[in-house]
Amino acid sequence: MRRLYVYILECADDTFYVGVTNNVGRRFIEHMTGIKENSYTFNRRPLKLVFCKEFDQPMKAIKYEKQVKGWTKAKKTALINYDFKLLHELAKCKNETSHTNYMVRVSGTER
Repeated sequence: MRRLYVYILECADDTFYVGVTNNVGRRFIEHMTGIKENSYTFNRRPLKLVFCKEFDQPMKAIKYEKQVKGWTKAKKTALINYDFKLLHELAKCKNETSHTNYMVRVSGTER
């Protein structure tokens, strides 16, 4: 069974890079040595590995990587810190049209 890992690197400019690989150590060295000049991390070194999660199903790893890539920095930070309560709060929809605001719009009062 092929294992894949979703990882997060913290960059020197205080941004995050999210990736997926079958060998975290090798991939981290590739990022740190800057083998690809046009890569996101090339001009943002040094880097620090701050999160890694193992998957035994490649499609789940790829799906998770894409999901995390779309998250805000605050959500990624909560994940890195294993603060799942905060992560849950940050994941709540805060749009005015959200179903959680329906009663407020209809009745004109807050719950």
